[in-house]
Amino acid sequence: MSAALPPASDTELGYAPPTVRQFSVFLDNKVGKLLELLRTIDESSSTRLAAFSITDSSDFAVVRMIFTNADAARHILRRSQYTFAETDLVIVELGDGQSLSTTCLYLLGAELNVRFAYPILLRGERPAFAICSDDNHLAGQILLRKRFRLLAEEDLAPSD
Repeated sequence: MSAALPPASDTELGYAPPTVRQFSVFLDNKVGKLLELLRTIDESSSTRLAAFSITDSSDFAVVRMIFTNADAARHILRRSQYTFAETDLVIVELGDGQSLSTTCLYLLGAELNVRFAYPILLRGERPAFAICSDDNHLAGQILLRKRFRLLAEEDLAPSD
């Protein structure tokens, strides 16, 4: 007869740092398509755009977007028949004595590659940015150990 194993603790499993959902929306590279997308989002009172970045090519554009409510954003994008993909990112807030270069230095020390990064629009007094690396879970753990503050979706909405 075998004894049941006790449940694993957070320490044993490793702490999961907070992540935020990014939507990569695919648009035809035509005049007015970005405005059309942004107006669709603006018409909703259930979410706000917290950050975005655009990658352009001759035929299409990819608009990376982070919202204050990912579930509402997903519903809006589906209802409006946009083609999109979702991924989780780490949002890093820079405190006193912290910089983009120190962030990169710590990730380099773990041999993590930064795939892309861009600033967050909706925040308070401290700068913040979204970052995607080879391993966002490990990147988040490293940055937490180095005393960076990582933000979750609920941290993105401005306090009115």
